Amino acid sequence: MEIIILGTGCAKCKTTFEAVQKVVDESGIDATVYKEEDILEIVKYNIMSLPAVVVDGEVKIKGYVPTKEEILKAITI
Repeated sequence: MEIIILGTGCAKCKTTFEAVQKVVDESGIDATVYKEEDILEIVKYNIMSLPAVVVDGEVKIKGYVPTKEEILKAITI
């Protein structure tokens, strides 16, 4: 599984990346998590508000820092 955190480096984007990485580590899910800060790559997802969480190419969460439960739901469905 590939999880991409879209964000330009703001505090909310960094917090989202850390939260997603923590959930993946704690749950033992086999996933690669990384941040995408290149605005030219971000616009390809047609996202108007950041941060966003992309799971295997599909935008699952956008515009806010998700809770642990929301992250688990997004990456296990």
